[in-house]
Amino acid sequence: MSTGQPLAAVEFSSATRQRFAREVAKYPADQAQSAVMACLAIIQQEAGFVSTAAEASLAGYLGMEPIAVHEVTTFYNMYNQQPTGRFKLNVCTNLPCQLRDGQNALHHLEHKLGIRMGETTADGLFTLQQSECLGACADSPVMLVNDRHMCSFMSNDKLDQLIDGLKSTVGAPQGQS
Repeated sequence: MSTGQPLAAVEFSSATRQRFAREVAKYPADQAQSAVMACLAIIQQEAGFVSTAAEASLAGYLGMEPIAVHEVTTFYNMYNQQPTGRFKLNVCTNLPCQLRDGQNALHHLEHKLGIRMGETTADGLFTLQQSECLGACADSPVMLVNDRHMCSFMSNDKLDQLIDGLKSTVGAPQGQS
């Protein structure tokens, strides 16, 4: 994480700091660090990803060591450490989903989008990732779109419909996508 150079501080807006404060208030005064995951989610919602500079600034806000925040960011796959496409597609490839075509779903999306797992399309719309268990083994293959929307029973036809539907939202008026 360290290059020997100090990280430029990220200055959080007052609105962001207010959101942090609401999360920190849920815990005893001496346990502000317990809000780290919620605060990382806020950073990601606002910036699209969690940079190491944002991690360091959050560490200062919560009274933690920067490495402790970085450990949380890198442990969970819901935090992006670099910019992603507008639509982040996490396909479950854990064993139960693999037994029910999870790996095939990932390969179908790679072919349809023209990228490999871990890459983002040239137009910046889609980032394709594999995921550990999403907790819906009976509905496999499953995937999560933008860390929020679970999609179940994802046959090739349903995957094609999903991608085409997401593409059609680009350029739609706000509130329509």
